[in-house]
Amino acid sequence: MIIEERAAPETAAERSQNDELASIELSLLLEAMLRWRGYDFRDYAPATLKRRVAERMRAESVETISGLQERFLHDEEALRRFVFAMSANSNRLFRQPEYFRAIRLRVATFLRTYSFARLWFPACSTGEDVYTFLAILCEEELLDRCMLYATDLSDAALAHAREATFEVPSLDEFSNDYVSSGGRKSITDFCDYADGKVKFHESLTRNLIFATHSLATDASLNEFHAIVARGVLPQFNKTLQYRVHNLFLQSLSRFGFICLGSNETLHATPHEGAFRQVDDVFPIYRRMR
Repeated sequence: MIIEERAAPETAAERSQNDELASIELSLLLEAMLRWRGYDFRDYAPATLKRRVAERMRAESVETISGLQERFLHDEEALRRFVFAMSANSNRLFRQPEYFRAIRLRVATFLRTYSFARLWFPACSTGEDVYTFLAILCEEELLDRCMLYATDLSDAALAHAREATFEVPSLDEFSNDYVSSGGRKSITDFCDYADGKVKFHESLTRNLIFATHSLATDASLNEFHAIVARGVLPQFNKTLQYRVHNLFLQSLSRFGFICLGSNETLHATPHEGAFRQVDDVFPIYRRMR
C-alpha cells in the first residue's frame, strides 16, 4: 500500500513570512511598471490590486508575483493584458435601468439649457456607460449638442469600446432594460442585433472622442458639464481618491453634474460642500460653487 505524504500545515510564522514576501514582490512589480512603461498603480486599493494580480498570475500561468514581473518586463502583450485587466469592470449596457431613468430626469433636462455640452467618462473601460448615454442623448435629441470624451488607461479597453459592439444576455432583457430606463422608442433606432450582440449605429459616434488618460498621473482634459464615473473611485486608496476628487472639481463647470455609482457618495469628501445631491436615491450631484 502506498501512503501519500501530506504537506505539513503552514505555521503562523510561515504565513506571516509569505505575506511579507508577497507584499515586497507586489511593491517591486508596481515600481517596475511605473519605471518601465509609466503605468502607476501604486495608489490603487490594496484589495483591488491583490485580486487583479492573483487573477493575472493564474491567467499567465506563473507561480509568483516576481514571475509576473518578469513576464511584464519582457512581454509587451502580457503587460497590455494586465493594464486591460486593471481597467475592466463588471458592466453592461443600461446596467441598473432606474439609474438612467434618473439621469434622464436630473441631468438630460438641464443639458437642454446649454447650447453645447461636454461630457467626460473617465476610466470608461470598454464603454458600456458611454454608449448607454449616447442612446439616451440621441433619444432626447441632445446628441448634436454634446461632445463625449471617453478615456481610459488601457488602449485595449478603448479599442474594444471603439468597436461599438457588445454582448447582451438576450434581446428581450436588453430591450426591457432600455424601456425601464425611460426609453420610448425601439432599440433598432440606435443599434442592430445579431448573434447575441448589439452594434451601435455609426451615426451615434460622430461626437465621441476616445483618448488614453490616467487618473493617477494626468491632468484635466477640458471643462465639462457632466462627469460620469460609476465604479471608478472605489478602485483607489484614499490618497488617489483625494487626487481624483480634485481633478473632477477642476474639470467640472459650475452647475455641472457628477454621476457616481450607486454605492458611492461625496459625503465626507474634501469638496462635499461644493455639491448638492439632486436625486433622492442615486448619487447624482450638481456643483453649486
